[in-house]
Amino acid sequence: MDYQKLQNGSDIRGVALEGIAGEPVNLTPVQAKEIARAFVLWLSKKTGRPAQELRIAVGRDSRLSGPALEEGVLEGLTAQGACAFRCAMASTPAMFMSTVLPGFTFDGSVMITASHLPWNRNGLKFFTADGGLEKGDITQLLTLCQEGLPAGEKTGTITSCDLMPAYAAHLREVIRKGINDPDHPDKPLTGFKIAVDAGNGAGGFFPRMVLEPLGADTSASVYLEPDGHFPNHIPNPENKEAMDSIRRAVLEGGCDLGIIFDTDVDRAGAVDRDGEELSRNRLIGLMAAIVAEDAPGSVIVTDSVTSAELKTFIEEDLGCVHHRFKRGYKNVINEAIRLNKEGKVSLLAMETSGHGALKENYFLDDGAYLSAKIIIKAARLRREGRTVGQLLEKLGEPLEAKEFRMKISLPDFKAYGAQVLADLEQYAKGREDWVPAPDNHEGFRASIPASKGWFLLRMSLHDPLMPLNIESNLPGGVDAIVEQLKEFLQNYPGLDLSVLEKKG
Repeated sequence: MDYQKLQNGSDIRGVALEGIAGEPVNLTPVQAKEIARAFVLWLSKKTGRPAQELRIAVGRDSRLSGPALEEGVLEGLTAQGACAFRCAMASTPAMFMSTVLPGFTFDGSVMITASHLPWNRNGLKFFTADGGLEKGDITQLLTLCQEGLPAGEKTGTITSCDLMPAYAAHLREVIRKGINDPDHPDKPLTGFKIAVDAGNGAGGFFPRMVLEPLGADTSASVYLEPDGHFPNHIPNPENKEAMDSIRRAVLEGGCDLGIIFDTDVDRAGAVDRDGEELSRNRLIGLMAAIVAEDAPGSVIVTDSVTSAELKTFIEEDLGCVHHRFKRGYKNVINEAIRLNKEGKVSLLAMETSGHGALKENYFLDDGAYLSAKIIIKAARLRREGRTVGQLLEKLGEPLEAKEFRMKISLPDFKAYGAQVLADLEQYAKGREDWVPAPDNHEGFRASIPASKGWFLLRMSLHDPLMPLNIESNLPGGVDAIVEQLKEFLQNYPGLDLSVLEKKG
């Protein structure tokens, strides 16, 4: 078993169930047990305490393979001597919060999830009170497994833990304080109708345990029951079908707001009462507008594929600084943390995928907390007869936007992709009609003034792919930029350019 193949950045991901041709199972309860044992050894070394003193919580989302992997993880923790706590159905952010919430403060936690990936996949995420484990930490765990683990004490215990009510109570208090309604101090969402689409993931707790006790009407909510088959739509705020689902729920239900989560609730999207989608650039813009009220001039860290219009909105309309960084939620979070250490105020780190982390909330990418902040703002604006969508009236949208994902057919795809990018940077110097981005931190990005647009070519974080993002404010502008790039890209036979032929 090659454990390193299970690494996906700072997460562990694998195929946990049979049923899809060409995808053999490589993450079983046996592998989960060994990885959990390695986590105990890693955590014992990190804390300087013996395994018998460690208290580690375990949660899972609604995936079909979750219960079996949960048993494997619990068996591994206890086999190594740790005290394990079974939290059952939970969200990823709640599992981090289990390390800091009063009355819990576990030494570490494990979340069994594969986010929005297909039903046959699953994975593991690990937390301490310092946050999620980094990529290098995951490599260490898997290396321990690969080299063979020492025998454990087998003296650990398993205790059931009712975590979600405490986490929900924390969110309720955040909303109560944020709205601060003197007329309804305990139920500040009285008269507010909110639809939630949990996508049959772990987010069904949010309307039931957070919003309804605060007085909200959540009767228009959909797909709250956990179902690892994901029968209604992919639980992913970036997915068009998913966003259509919450938009429909809002409009048909006459709601003031709609919220949608991914499977494990570390990402979110929203819909205004008029059906206007608040996702990707618009979601970042909304959160930036909320943050800017508390910290004008602060730095907003985003991933690399955000639009030129978002930068204009953040800098010219909100008076903040837009720091476009790299793809990957850990990348944007760590960059915001670094900027704060340098003395630059940065309260928000956010990806277009819906991962959003706030300094006030441990820089944790928590879809439920993000939604709580939006709900607070929506409720306060409602008193004025306004909506959160109106905060974005000055945020422009590109006329055309498209992403092409070009496969690399060579074994050493990372080196090949790096060479393509290096050559593209040199090629661009010979084109007076291209303007390279001065603040690019990933791949190569340039503006094309003649097409009123831009492109970004980069390497995928983990896969043998080169994504190409293009936006334009001219009809046919994306196709025009594609044609210019093809003059360069056709010199690289290791790239599959067939996707570039699908125009429009």
